[in-house]
Amino acid sequence: MKIKELILCDLEQKINTSRTLMISIGTLKGLNHPETIKISQELDAILNIYHRINLFSYPK
Repeated sequence: MKIKELILCDLEQKINTSRTLMISIGTLKGLNHPETIKISQELDAILNIYHRINLFSYPK
């Protein structure tokens, strides 16, 4: 497996974990709770990294 594929796989796991955590905290504490917002921002950052790495895999 290539390094890029390993990195993307790791990021996908982090995305799924963060998404699950965000939904759980959002359900318990509310969508506007600081913890929910913090995890949402972290998830956004991970998704941005994932998309930037994945963008370079498409042929030009």
